[in-house]
Amino acid sequence: MTVGHNHHHARAAHHQASGALTTRAAVASVTAAAVLMAIKGYAAWHTGSVAMLGSLADTGLDLVASLMTLFGVRLAAQPADHDHRFGHGKAEALVALFQVAMIAVSAFAIFGRAVDRLVARQVTADAELGIGASAIAIVITIGLLTYQRHVIARTGSVAIGADHVHYQSDVLLNAAVIAALVLDQYLGVTGADPIFGIAIAAWLLWGAWRASSAAIDQLMDKEWPPEKRRRFVEVAGRHPELKGLHDLRTRTSGATDFVQFHIWMDPAMTIAEAHDVTDRIEHSLAQEFPGTEVLIHIDPDGQVDHPGNDLVEADEMAKLKDVQP
Repeated sequence: MTVGHNHHHARAAHHQASGALTTRAAVASVTAAAVLMAIKGYAAWHTGSVAMLGSLADTGLDLVASLMTLFGVRLAAQPADHDHRFGHGKAEALVALFQVAMIAVSAFAIFGRAVDRLVARQVTADAELGIGASAIAIVITIGLLTYQRHVIARTGSVAIGADHVHYQSDVLLNAAVIAALVLDQYLGVTGADPIFGIAIAAWLLWGAWRASSAAIDQLMDKEWPPEKRRRFVEVAGRHPELKGLHDLRTRTSGATDFVQFHIWMDPAMTIAEAHDVTDRIEHSLAQEFPGTEVLIHIDPDGQVDHPGNDLVEADEMAKLKDVQP
């Protein structure tokens, strides 16, 4: 089996493993949201707390968003086909934007309900039930967050990342519900519950803004962070046959990275020799950046296709030497 075939199978295995991880994380999110819905629904009905109601509404939308996440990550995990040669990874970004919209709707609804309660000066009831439900919800959510962090670290999934933002806010939401009920019923602080509801709505909007940025970056094919690009050039530059590296383009789609670049090589090399060199480069990059789709174009040393265009012709290896002490 050739090195090229090995690279292909390694990328396929990495994609399949990432897809399995993100699917399991999405199933865990759906399960947690369903359990939390039942607990919070019962508590909101008995307490009348707007903070608890806000937490319930957020969890309800979390359940819908988690179901969409499950659909999205399963679609993104599908291999490339005739109509989608780059795979289906951007389904994750689309799902993440859907989640952001759901969070924003939830936040505005909670804000309106909290203002109504603040004006009417309504009082909550059954604080013990609300506090107990929120404490249970915190424990469940922390367990889910721990698993999600593991999956995000392994896959870089933007859909699971957006779901992670939801459940991070849920920990604060449930803590806010406990604080609101304690202040409202035990300490007699009038209006504490709706004020916490307003704070929860503001926090949800902030979380929506944060979650949207990663999804938009993927849909817009934003370049990798400078540190990651520099590391990529360092690995490729270990091969002495490379005389230069330019027109480096990077992007991410779902859990898959894509890179293409041009390299300068000795024009006296045969096609077979140049092919062997690029195979070795791809092998080195596959070790450091598993699952990455790499496309290399070979130019004869000194070839300039776009004179004066530093965006294309700037030698990344030369720039790397310039920044080294």
